[in-house]
Amino acid sequence: MFRNPNHRTIFGIWLGWAIIMLAYHVFLPARYTIQPPDRALDWTATETMPGSQNGKIYLNEPFLNRHVSWDSEYYLAIAVGGYEAPGPARIRGEVGNATATTGYWPFVIPPQAVVIPGISLSYAFFPFYPMMMRLLALPLSLFGLNAIATATLAGVIVSMLGTLAAMFALYEFASVEMDEASGVRAAFYMLIFPSGFFLAEIYTEGLFVGLAFSSLLLLRRGYRGWAAVIAILATFTRAAGVVLAIPLIISWIKEAEWLELDMEWNQIYYRGVPWRIVANGLIAASPLFAFFLWRISYYGLAFSLVEEEFFGRGLLSFGVTFITWSDGLRAIFESNPQAAAYYFVEWLGVIIGFTACIVGFKKHPDLAIFGFLVVFLSFTSGPAQGIYRYVLAAPPVFLFLSRLGRNPIFDRVWTIASMLIMSIMCAMYMFNMWSG
Repeated sequence: MFRNPNHRTIFGIWLGWAIIMLAYHVFLPARYTIQPPDRALDWTATETMPGSQNGKIYLNEPFLNRHVSWDSEYYLAIAVGGYEAPGPARIRGEVGNATATTGYWPFVIPPQAVVIPGISLSYAFFPFYPMMMRLLALPLSLFGLNAIATATLAGVIVSMLGTLAAMFALYEFASVEMDEASGVRAAFYMLIFPSGFFLAEIYTEGLFVGLAFSSLLLLRRGYRGWAAVIAILATFTRAAGVVLAIPLIISWIKEAEWLELDMEWNQIYYRGVPWRIVANGLIAASPLFAFFLWRISYYGLAFSLVEEEFFGRGLLSFGVTFITWSDGLRAIFESNPQAAAYYFVEWLGVIIGFTACIVGFKKHPDLAIFGFLVVFLSFTSGPAQGIYRYVLAAPPVFLFLSRLGRNPIFDRVWTIASMLIMSIMCAMYMFNMWSG
């Protein structure tokens, strides 16, 4: 199946990881428990009391329940019943009337959104991951599980398969830049990163890194059209996918098809803009067009409202970012040990993410530009939480660590440290405590 023996190695590591993660989610709760509430953040104490998840139907299905927490509720709700599925909370309860607004997709307001007052929090989450869950749930329904259990199983499989695609892409990036051993190590380091457990949960991380890294790999190999298609799918998985348009456009500009070099006179002549150049430019910018179309639709407008009014996130919120991350830095040195431990992990992600992308600009500018934008836009979105999860989408992080990992001391020490931190954060997730 795999001609390259290193591909077989990566597949074997992935398969072993998948089995171990499934087993760990069963084994840990059998021997370990956590005393609530979690006081890592100002708001987490009230949200992590015993019974605080009881009213959330999508988080209480017993099957694979330890893979489900927090935002998993919305992905499962969308996969099972669409954006207007009952269950998730709503904001702006005054919105709604008895008559559905007319229009055409994607500008029409869904009839349920008009009949049921308010905007579902599900609109803060992009459609492609739950869409893939719903598609995979069709054949999985043969197992006879209920709808939520089937969607959960489908979500875990989709996340893990996306992770495998990302591992292959990381191997290709690192093996070209360094050597094949470094490629295997980069793929392995992604699995054991402190937030790597999210790759096995009902979260978009696994699918998103698989799509984003695959798009960048296809672009490197000259398949701009396919890279753009995958980039569009990544954009509809997470908002950060839209920045894949930047390396696509840069690649198109570098081809300089509209310029002609006169070697004898050492001059460059403009030779017009034939249709092929325009077509390639439109392909390169297609993630931007797709994002814009979605953004002006009802779904995009609802996304913006929910993100700003409930989750408190926005684009380039520098003032809020400075305040929240300053508070997070101070918390490391204050008297709340839960907050100190949590913000230590978050700041570790910030430092590694920015350092890896900046260092990588010379070695792999395409990956560094994408990675830096992902980290920067996530960091400046407002609340000081989740950044160590978002940096999973920055490929320079794992190339940087793999380069350091050529030193056997760093390799062993980082492996131990990262896996211990990941096991703690994964345990918090499994017990519905805050894990970023």
